[in-house]
Amino acid sequence: MVLYLWRSACHRILQTPQQAQDVVFICNRRLSSTARKDAPKSLSTEAYTCDLIRNFSIIAHIDHGKSTLADRLLELTGTIQKKQVGRNEQVLDKLKVERERGITVKAQTASMIHKFSGKEYLLNLIDTPGHVDFSWEVSRSLAACQGALLLVDASQGVQAQSISVFHIAQERGLKIIPVLNKIDLPAAQPERIAAQMQSTFGIDPTEIIPISAKTGQGVEAILEAIIQRIPPPSGLENAPLKAFLFDSFYDRYRGVISLVNVQAGTIRKGDKILSCHTRKRYEVQDVGVMYPEEVPVDCLRPGQVGYVSCNMKESSEAHIGDTLFRIGHPVEPMPGFKPAKAMVYAGVFPVDSNDFPKLEESIKRLTLTDRSVTMQRESSSALGQGCRLGFLGTLHMDVFRQRLEDEYDANVIITAPTVPYKVIYKDKEVYISNPTEFPDVTDTTSKVKEIHEPVVRASIIVPEEGFGDMMDLCYSHRAEGLEHRYLDAGSGSTSSRIILTCIIPLSEIVTDFFDQLKSRSSGFASFDYEDAGYKKSDLAKMTFLLNAKPVDALALIVHRSAQDTIGRAWVKKLHKVIPRQLFEVPIQAAIGRKIIARETLSALRADVTAGLYGGHYERKMKHLENQKESKKRMKRMGSVDLPQEAFFDILRK
Repeated sequence: MVLYLWRSACHRILQTPQQAQDVVFICNRRLSSTARKDAPKSLSTEAYTCDLIRNFSIIAHIDHGKSTLADRLLELTGTIQKKQVGRNEQVLDKLKVERERGITVKAQTASMIHKFSGKEYLLNLIDTPGHVDFSWEVSRSLAACQGALLLVDASQGVQAQSISVFHIAQERGLKIIPVLNKIDLPAAQPERIAAQMQSTFGIDPTEIIPISAKTGQGVEAILEAIIQRIPPPSGLENAPLKAFLFDSFYDRYRGVISLVNVQAGTIRKGDKILSCHTRKRYEVQDVGVMYPEEVPVDCLRPGQVGYVSCNMKESSEAHIGDTLFRIGHPVEPMPGFKPAKAMVYAGVFPVDSNDFPKLEESIKRLTLTDRSVTMQRESSSALGQGCRLGFLGTLHMDVFRQRLEDEYDANVIITAPTVPYKVIYKDKEVYISNPTEFPDVTDTTSKVKEIHEPVVRASIIVPEEGFGDMMDLCYSHRAEGLEHRYLDAGSGSTSSRIILTCIIPLSEIVTDFFDQLKSRSSGFASFDYEDAGYKKSDLAKMTFLLNAKPVDALALIVHRSAQDTIGRAWVKKLHKVIPRQLFEVPIQAAIGRKIIARETLSALRADVTAGLYGGHYERKMKHLENQKESKKRMKRMGSVDLPQEAFFDILRK
């Protein structure tokens, strides 16, 4: 409550939002450093050799209790106080958007010390998000672990995202500990879900640990399993330094803070280090562990996970998957992994065009904490100056927009999301994500040979009674190669579940596919997808004309099979939101030179005969004819007044 009042006072008293942000930032740092009275000012890592270290993550679908379990583990190990957890649930979900939506967006790291069999163990939890849009966070988190907890809800069962992340963890050779959560719920079916995990993952049911993360029941057994089942990291202390950089965040006063997993050697304050990727040199200014806030240590040793602060000023220098080593002692770089590839693009424009410098600065600051977002400048004749951003999915885009509004008081318009298309000319290939740059394929003089669109391999898990609706939904979104199999057999009051796989264009799932999936399945279906490359498709650019003039910000790339439906829907939407002008305005949707849909916005007519009383009717007709001629001339010379509010109404979905 004190923090809330303090933040509110900052925003009211200080003159600019940026001044308020600076003060709130200092306030947050002071509060986080004093949040626990028993938090150590420093921690000795000398006693924790590789055999006493365990690095693990938690694999779970959304709302299966991952963040709650993390709280219980931190509580049981004494890392945080129990009364603090009661007041501040989801300790590792630090962002406002995470607490409001109940999802993990940014993976966090926390170290814990647990005594078992007379020895103290250092447990490093590297948190992972549960939504498909944040799979980039998942892959880089698993790279720093030797094991993972596979967390499954005892009432909902195995979900699509859990399956995909399980296979990623298996490919990396991680030891999997199966955990069945929420066994205290009335709807829980532990035996059935355990059999489901056995058939899906090939897990021995005797290895599954039943728990309730909410009440703490059985959580102690997880700590024992982590120590007994997960192998310790390997590494020699006397070997040359070799540190794997798996995450970074930005501190406006100290620069880039890198999170590293030390593979060999030691790293301490004052060391001169070098990056294998950028070949730049740095001096280490501070090292420590996340406990769960930053706690300085004398040095980081093999197998340990912690943060490194050095004179790194640009976030782009902290390349995820990079290897750091001591100057003069070169090492073989570790195999990195592919950087995040943007799947969805959208233009972001300020509602007030004068706010663009502030918006651009806000986006740059936010991308320092989310390296998977790509950014470049863009200008529109209708919306003015803005930025074109690339995201991993539509939820990622929506979360980024909310963070802009929450953390930087931005007021923005986001254009319709698009995906990167591959345009093959006779002599080259070009990737286009902006509809305004898309070529007119109806023009026979263009050198366009083929157009390919990105496709994904989708997995949908749905109860048997919803299978028909899911088939219909997939076919209506141009899905191909549909296959299905039974995930488990139903028992009693519960029906069996089916996993459905298909190849579907990415453009079909970035709009309202997920909403329809949840609506048609009454919320019981789960959905996951992975990149499946590009496929040839019959696409065209749809432009919208107001009074025969194209509006570039409203351009769309559509499949020919849906062009009539989309064209009619959009012109009706435009007809509702565009204010009436003093002349008649035709609203048209066009593919090339062909008009496929039209609505006419009638003119506002002043009553020019109001002052006429009596006389011949030709007096009235003369005024009306003059008005008609004037409106013809106005329509020929005038432009349509399209306010920003109209764009906001059109593009907010």
